[in-house]
Amino acid sequence: MTLTTSHRATAAAAAPVLPSSGALRPLGIEEVAITGGFWGARQRVNRRATLAHIGTWLEREGWIRNFELAVAGGLPEGRRGREFSDSEVYKYLEALAWEIGRAPDDELERVFRDVVSVVGAAQEPDGYLNTRFGRPGQGPRWSDLEWGHELYCLGHLFQAAVARARTKPGADDGLLEIATRAADLVCEVFGEDGIPSMCGHAEIETGLVELGRVTGEPRYIAQAKLFVDRHGTGVLADIEFGRSYFQDDIPIREADVLRGHAVRANYLSSGALDVAVETADGELSSALVRQWDNTVARRTYITGGQGAHHQDEAFGADFELPPDRAYSETCAGIASVQFSWRLLLERGEAKYADLIERTLYNVVATSPSSAGTAFYYANTLHQRTPGEVADPDAPSARAESSLRAPWFEVSCCPPNVARTLASLAAYVATVDEEGLQIHQYAPATISTTVAGHDVALHVETDYPAAGDIRVTVDAAADAEWTLSLRVPSWAVGAALEVRSADGGVQTLAAEPGYATVRRAFSAGDVVTLRLPVAPRLTRPDARIDAIRGAVAVERGPEVLALESVDLPAGIGVDVVAIDPDAPLREEDGRVVARLAIRRPVDLPWPFGDPEVADDEQIVDVPLIPYHEWAERGPSTMRIWIPERRAGA
Repeated sequence: MTLTTSHRATAAAAAPVLPSSGALRPLGIEEVAITGGFWGARQRVNRRATLAHIGTWLEREGWIRNFELAVAGGLPEGRRGREFSDSEVYKYLEALAWEIGRAPDDELERVFRDVVSVVGAAQEPDGYLNTRFGRPGQGPRWSDLEWGHELYCLGHLFQAAVARARTKPGADDGLLEIATRAADLVCEVFGEDGIPSMCGHAEIETGLVELGRVTGEPRYIAQAKLFVDRHGTGVLADIEFGRSYFQDDIPIREADVLRGHAVRANYLSSGALDVAVETADGELSSALVRQWDNTVARRTYITGGQGAHHQDEAFGADFELPPDRAYSETCAGIASVQFSWRLLLERGEAKYADLIERTLYNVVATSPSSAGTAFYYANTLHQRTPGEVADPDAPSARAESSLRAPWFEVSCCPPNVARTLASLAAYVATVDEEGLQIHQYAPATISTTVAGHDVALHVETDYPAAGDIRVTVDAAADAEWTLSLRVPSWAVGAALEVRSADGGVQTLAAEPGYATVRRAFSAGDVVTLRLPVAPRLTRPDARIDAIRGAVAVERGPEVLALESVDLPAGIGVDVVAIDPDAPLREEDGRVVARLAIRRPVDLPWPFGDPEVADDEQIVDVPLIPYHEWAERGPSTMRIWIPERRAGA
C-alpha cells in the first residue's frame, strides 16, 4: 500500500521536520514517547552520559571558549578546532533542546542557557556569527565558501533554534532571535542581488527552510531555494576532488544519483526536498526521488551506510562498495535518515521507512559505545587487523582505530548522534486524513488527533529481539479511522492479528508495505503485527566485485557480523567460509552459523590456482549484531563471509 492522502499542517509539533503539506504529518515528541526497549535504552544513555561527555570535550578542546575569545578580542591567536567547530556547539544545543523537550530538567536547562549566552555574546551587531572569520587577523567574511563552512555552521545554529522553538515556545533564552538575526544577514548578503554563490558544505538549506516554517518568514525559504538552484552552476572553485565533491557539477534537477561527499549530498537533498515541498516544485521532487532510488540500489551498503571513499568521504561509482574500505561515515547515515524521512512524509511509501530502520540499527546504533562515551566516525564492514585502544584523553584521527574513540579532531559525529537519538520519537509515527501510521517499532505511547478525534494507544514490543509488535488502543472516538503498521521488505510471511475488546479475533496476512486496519476502534482493542525475524542469508548484487561469492546474515532489521573473539584462538576472520546449506540456528539469544576454517597455502607469485590445506576445521560460531562489534576489545570483523565451495 502507498499512502498518498495530502494534508495541510495545522499544529506546530515538536519535531525536526514540519512540512506545510505532504502525504503524512509527523508526530512530535509531545505526542510520541519511547518508553523502553532497544531505543529507549539508547535514549537513556544519550541523556545520562553522552550529553555530559560532549559538553566536557567541547569545553576541554576550547570550542565553546572560542566564542568567549571572540568577545574578549582573543582571536585568532587563541582559537581552537577546525573551521567548522562552531557547528558542534550548535548540534550540542540542538540535542539539549530535544532532551529538555522530552523531559524538563533544571540542570540541562541551565547548561543550555549558559551555552546560548556565550554564543549570543559573540554575535556581531549585523547578525554575523562565526569564530573563524571576520575579525582582525582572520580571513574576511565569506572569503572561503569552498572550505570555510560559515553558512554550514549557521545551518546548524538554525536547526538548534528550531528545536528550541518547537519544544519550548516563547523561551526567553534568546536563541531564536540570534538565529533570525543571522538568517536576515544571510538573505541580505546572498540574496538575488548579493553574492551569487553558496556553501561548499550543504546544511544551511535545511536550516533556513525549518526556520522559515517556525517563524513564517518566506525570505528564508526563498533564500534556501536560491542556494539549491546554485548547485551545479559552477559557482565554487574547482578542487582536487572535482566539483562533484560539493555537488556543484550538475544542477540538482538533472542528476540521476547522489555523488561526491556523502554527508553534503544527503544534506543538500534534504534541503532541496524541503524547498520542493514549500514551493510545490514537482520537478525538483521527482528528481530527488530518482536520485534516492538509484543511490539506494547502487551506492548503499547493506548496513544502510553510504560513502565508499576515504580520501574525500564520498560515494564511489555504481556498485563500488568495498567492505574493507567502506567509509560509511556516521554523519552520512544520519543525513540519509533525514533525506529518507522527508521523502516518507511527502510520498508515504514504506521503502523510505525501511531504509531509515536499516540505517538506524546498523549505522546510527553502531557509532556510540554501549556506555555512550566513545564513537565511530567511519563504519567499516570488514576489519582486517585489530586496532589499538584509543587514547581516552586525546582526540583521535577519524578512522585510525577498530575501537570507538572518545573524541575526534573532526568531531561532527558525536553531537550528530546525540541530536538524532534525542529527537528519535519524532520519527516513529505520523497521521493523515484517514488515520495513524507507525513506521518504527519501539515500546511507546502515542496520543494525538486523527481526523478530528482524540486517539491514544501504546505499543509493546521486544523488537528487534522478537518480532511481535502489540498495539493497544487506550482511547478512541466512536468513528472509523485506519491504523497502518509498516511491514519491512524482508518480512515475507508476516501476519496481522486484530483482537477486539469484546473478544473477537481476526488474523490477516500482512504483505511488505503497510498492513492496515480500518474500523471504529474501541478502548481495549489490540492489533498485533507478527514479523518473522528468523535469521536469513543475503546474497549481494553480482556487480559488486568486492563481495562476489560471499553472503551476509541478517536477522530482522539487524545485519550480523562475525567477530574474531568468537573464533577459536589464533583464527582470524579472513580464513573462514560459511556453509550456505547448514541451517542457521538461534542459541542463547545468538545466531549460530556453521563455518569452515581453512589455511590457504602460499603460492609463488603470480599465485596460480588457490590451494586449501587438508586440515579443514568445521566450527559452529555465534554471530553478533553489527552494532555490538568491538565492545569486547580489539578484534577483526567481517559482515560478508565467503561461501564454502561445494566439494571443497
